[in-house]
Amino acid sequence: GDLDALQAWVIAAASCAIGFVLLAGVAEFLMTRLATSGTMHLQRDMFATMQRLSLSFFDRQPVGQLLSRVTNDTETVATFNENAISQIMRSTFQVTLIAALMAVTNWRLTLAALSIVPVLLLVAAAVSRAAGPAFARLQEQLGDLSGFQEETISGHRVLISTRRQDWAVREHDAEAGRVFQTASHATFTGLLQFPATMAMTTVQMVVVLVVGGLLAADGQADVGEVIAFVGLAGLLAQPLSDLSNLATTTLAAVAAGRRVFEIVDDVPTVVDGPDAAPLRFEGGKVEFRDVDFSYVPGRQILRHNSFRAQPGQKIGICGPTGAGKSTIINILTRYVDVDAGEILVDDQPLTAVTIASLRANVGMVLQEAFLFSDTIMNNLRYAREGATDEEWIAAAEEANAHHFIEALPDGYETVLIERGGNLSQGQRQMLTIARAMVARPRILILDEATSNVDTRTARLIQEGLRRLMAGTTSFVIAHRLSTISDADAILVVDQGRIVQQGTHDELIADSGLYRDLWFSQFKGKA
Repeated sequence: GDLDALQAWVIAAASCAIGFVLLAGVAEFLMTRLATSGTMHLQRDMFATMQRLSLSFFDRQPVGQLLSRVTNDTETVATFNENAISQIMRSTFQVTLIAALMAVTNWRLTLAALSIVPVLLLVAAAVSRAAGPAFARLQEQLGDLSGFQEETISGHRVLISTRRQDWAVREHDAEAGRVFQTASHATFTGLLQFPATMAMTTVQMVVVLVVGGLLAADGQADVGEVIAFVGLAGLLAQPLSDLSNLATTTLAAVAAGRRVFEIVDDVPTVVDGPDAAPLRFEGGKVEFRDVDFSYVPGRQILRHNSFRAQPGQKIGICGPTGAGKSTIINILTRYVDVDAGEILVDDQPLTAVTIASLRANVGMVLQEAFLFSDTIMNNLRYAREGATDEEWIAAAEEANAHHFIEALPDGYETVLIERGGNLSQGQRQMLTIARAMVARPRILILDEATSNVDTRTARLIQEGLRRLMAGTTSFVIAHRLSTISDADAILVVDQGRIVQQGTHDELIADSGLYRDLWFSQFKGKA
């Protein structure tokens, strides 16, 4: 009978042990899966938010800091989610279970043992106050380091041509050294939690032994209870130690998470109004009415600007560097909103139409042609979903790009390296013109696309642009005035104001800024 009872107890104990192991394994799997899923959702939310944010957000954020938030900070949060959370929950469960067993064994000794908890909480708060700012500074410095690395890699040709590679290495070492110093300080401060916890658990054991001895001497506890309680107190030390070891990981994750959520919780400054309706395009008339704009409050970039572009007209925009030419384009496309005044397209205020419908009718060909690291065909596909192969090829032919694409070994399936670096400047411009043609814009914005190319390529690009501009209302930012001499109207911008308007002949006849700019470029040859 005793043997059967013992066998039953052994089987029951083994079953419980196996069940506990299986349950712990399933719980660990579910926690890891949940943490990984949470991290993926966080990264997705962050990236999706960045796609919706206004241009002003990217203007004030260094690229390196953004890259660091997307990579370093989300990775820090991911590491915490995937490793630390399950450990915290496991250790917290162990502490709760052991504390419950302590209370059942002897509630007086339990109060004595848990008397260290307030002290541990105070130590944790002190460490957090001391190390938290250091970890926040560390994440900022990691962003600066990422920015420096991105700039030097992107500008490697300049470094090579100016023989500044050694300088770049020294600067990188200095930046990395600052990161190391901050990381060392933050980690050391965070690790103070561990010895403090170990010291307090030792104090706890002494308190339990002293109080247990007094209770046993007074007859309020027997020796067996005290011994059992000392064993439980010893078991409590391990999960408390595990929790203290996570202090630095937690502080780093909090600092990184704050930077991530600064983006996730950010809101676009340019949004559709509550009653915004799709743009009813009727030809492409564009009108500015007494428009003011500033990127920073109190520092106006544009002041009291008014003009009107009739459907199908070519409007040239010129002026000294920093005069506000590009800003006019930014507010026309609603990358930013005006401070005062009004902009209308076909007599509809921009604030009364949806941003998507406005930008669906606006195409851009910029001086710096941006191409993605993808095939040529896919780069054209970015322009408009649903366009057929025939439309892409026809657009490439009109942009004078088809001939050089076909000459490439893989034709339209040629994979471009970063920013189209395996193509010439002229070829990249032709592709951006073709991409704009696929989009079929009604309003076109051009930032002089024939700079830095040879004469033959410039002629091919100009032919493509003429085809692209046919039937559209076009705005051309000119650095060389010859490119807008045939414009229907020219806006001369200086210090944030349109100081002259008219045709080339009218402005040449007027002794104003345009005439001065023209003669400075062509040495008196009108």
